Amino acid sequence: MGNQSLTEEERVQIEARIAALETEHQDLDDVIARLSEHPTQDQLQLRRFKKRKLVLKDSIRRLKLQLIPDIPA
Repeated sequence: MGNQSLTEEERVQIEARIAALETEHQDLDDVIARLSEHPTQDQLQLRRFKKRKLVLKDSIRRLKLQLIPDIPA
């Protein structure tokens, strides 16, 4: 799944992107938790935050897979 031909610069860029996405994911998690405590909050906005959080999780997973070197069969 990964790519063994990544340069060190590409690896560093991917790791930095993962870190940024993980930070945004955690921030959204905090916002969702706070909004969920108040049932009067906009449920549509809450669903949008949850969807964005899932998109971030998928993006992080795909980027992490790029860092795994290919194993010859």
